[in-house]
Amino acid sequence: MANGGVAPAEVIVVGAGPSGLAVSACLSLRGVPSLVLERDDCVGSLWRKRAYDRLTLHLPKEASALPHAPHPAAAPAYLPRDDFARYLDGYAARFGVRARLCREVRAARYDAARRRWDVEAVDLGTAGGAAERYAARFLVVATGTYDEKFVPELPGLEGFPGKVMHASEYRSAVGMKGKSVLVVGCGNSGMEIALDLAEGGAITSIVVRSELHILTKRILNLGVTLGFYLPIWMIDKVVLLLCYLVFGDTSKHGLRRPAIGPFAWKQQTSTLPVIDVGTYKKIKSGEIQVVPAAMTSVHGNVVEFADGRRHPFDAIVFATGYRSGIKRWLQDGGELIGDDGILKQRSPKAENGLYYAGLSGRGIFGSGMDAEFIAGDISKQLQTVPGQAQGNPEH
Repeated sequence: MANGGVAPAEVIVVGAGPSGLAVSACLSLRGVPSLVLERDDCVGSLWRKRAYDRLTLHLPKEASALPHAPHPAAAPAYLPRDDFARYLDGYAARFGVRARLCREVRAARYDAARRRWDVEAVDLGTAGGAAERYAARFLVVATGTYDEKFVPELPGLEGFPGKVMHASEYRSAVGMKGKSVLVVGCGNSGMEIALDLAEGGAITSIVVRSELHILTKRILNLGVTLGFYLPIWMIDKVVLLLCYLVFGDTSKHGLRRPAIGPFAWKQQTSTLPVIDVGTYKKIKSGEIQVVPAAMTSVHGNVVEFADGRRHPFDAIVFATGYRSGIKRWLQDGGELIGDDGILKQRSPKAENGLYYAGLSGRGIFGSGMDAEFIAGDISKQLQTVPGQAQGNPEH
């Protein structure tokens, strides 16, 4: 609480995205009170504030629902951004999620003598950011892998006269018609933003310097389904055959596939396949130009690439991903998080009442699995002490 007071709680959850909401809901259904601390001023802020307008979930609604709240039958098979944001609002209300918004966690330490987690935060909604302190027996890290935007340092970028933005700041191609726009990054965000720009009349180029797998939604979901019955190597054989029938040899158009299949690639590198929503057709037709080399420097409005090419642009969109900020504030247990923000172990449970939710790289479905496990494990531990699973998380 403010002014240095301590707000006791059985469980503190950091992050009010899908993972944090799912954990809080699953705890609530077991009679365990929790308190969710969220840096932004709303739940599900990624979907409200850092996602482009045309974004639609790549997994069908059956695989993108949180625990105990399936999407209604009338919902679209693949939920648009705004529909999913409304779903998260309804989910939080339905399960009585107690979220303190505008709370940025600055430090979390485990006190072995008291067997409690001490969490320091600031209230971003107050002038100067009032300091707050919390204490809990359990701490759940649910800040996700899309935590802090990453833009590479490039000589001369600060002098670029046009618009420079990160993918999290891009909304639509409004105002870009006829302009030359460079998209840096060939993941799902980069590919979809490039398509949006091209359809909006921009002269679009995209930097593709790494290998990638490109799939359709149907092929992806077939692979996920086959995962219940077949080994990964066999799934990849089926998936790659279907990809060849649909796309042909993508390397002819600057999209080189890795030597191993998409599901093994995801398992080994945590790199998601690109789900094509029309970008590949634009690349084949030449409406989107592939630049197969990294940017090296910027001179005025001219971008220079590693292969010696130089081209002028009116705008640059960096779809270069995110970096995890967990290690900056988590004083005990942060070593379990890799540089990519992914948990290094399979289990979401760490030591001393610490848990990680939604950091396994398994998407929304994985968040639900983590939430059920975490809530069940905490509930079991609290059952050993009569009365511990009841009560108000704030006093």
